[in-house]
Amino acid sequence: MNRFFRLLGREFVICLPFTWLAVFFLLPFLILAYISFVEMGNDIHPFKPLWDSASGVLNLKYENYSSIFRAEDGALFDTIYLEAYGRSLKYAFATGLLCLTFGYPFAYFLARADAHLRPALLMMVMLPFWTSFLLRVYAWKGILADQGLLNQLLLALGLIAEPVQMLYTDVSMLVGMTYVYLPFMVLPLYANLVKLDYGLLEAAYDLGATPWKAFWLVTVPLSRAGIIAGFMLVFIPALGEFVIPSLLGGPENLMIGRVVWDEMFTANNWPRASALAVVMIAAIVVPLALYYRRHGQQADGRH
Repeated sequence: MNRFFRLLGREFVICLPFTWLAVFFLLPFLILAYISFVEMGNDIHPFKPLWDSASGVLNLKYENYSSIFRAEDGALFDTIYLEAYGRSLKYAFATGLLCLTFGYPFAYFLARADAHLRPALLMMVMLPFWTSFLLRVYAWKGILADQGLLNQLLLALGLIAEPVQMLYTDVSMLVGMTYVYLPFMVLPLYANLVKLDYGLLEAAYDLGATPWKAFWLVTVPLSRAGIIAGFMLVFIPALGEFVIPSLLGGPENLMIGRVVWDEMFTANNWPRASALAVVMIAAIVVPLALYYRRHGQQADGRH
C-alpha cells in the first residue's frame, strides 16, 4: 500500500508541470493556430467557420501565412513582416549579448562574494522587479529625453554644447531592453557559477595557467549551461517585446510585437496577427528543440 501511494505521489508530481504546460501553453497555442487559418467574419461571429458542414469543405486560409513571405506585388521575401522579424532578431540578439557582457561579471562577483553578502547582492538584482515595468521604462524616458537628466548632467559638466538626441534611437531602445532583462541573465549565471568547483581553478594555476587563461579555459566552459539559459531567458521575451520599442524606440524601429498589435487592434485582422505569432513561436521553439535534442544525444553518447 505504501508503495502504491509513493508511485501515485510521484505520478501526481510529474503530471503537474505537464498539466500546467498543456493548459497555459499548448491549449492557447492550438487556439492561436486555429485562428491563423480562418477568415474574419461579417456577422455576430468574429470568425468564419473552418469547416463548411453544407459542402463538407475545410476552409483553410493559407493566405494568412503566404502574405507574411510574399508582398502584394508578388515579390517574395520582401514584406514588412519579414523586415520586422529581422529587426526583432537583431535587437533581441544584441540585447542578449549586452546582458551577457554586463551580467557575467556581476554574476561572477556575486558567486565569489562572501556567503553573508550574497543575500544582499541578490536583493539588489531582484529590487527592480518590485517596481512596475511601465514605471521603469518611463523612468528611462525621462533620463534620456532632450531635457532629461543625462543631457542636463552632460551640459552642466561642459561635455556637450547642446542636448544630444538619445531618445527614440537604437541606443535608447537597447539601453531600456538591457536594463529590463539584465536580471534574467544574472540569476541563471549565478546559479551556475555558485556551484563551480574552484579547486579546478587552483589546479589550473598550479599547471601554469594565468588567471585570464584559467577563466577562459575553465570557468567559461563550465558555466556554458548558465550562459545558454540566461541568453534564452533574455532573447525570447526580447524578440516579441512591444512596450519598450513603443516608448523608447523610434518609428523606424518597427519590431514584430508592434506589427502583431497593429494587425490585431488597428487592422482588426486577427487571423494574420495569429499567423505572425505562430511563425514567431515556431522560429523560437524549433531551433531550441533541435538544440536540446542534439545536446541530449551528445550527453547520452558520453555516458
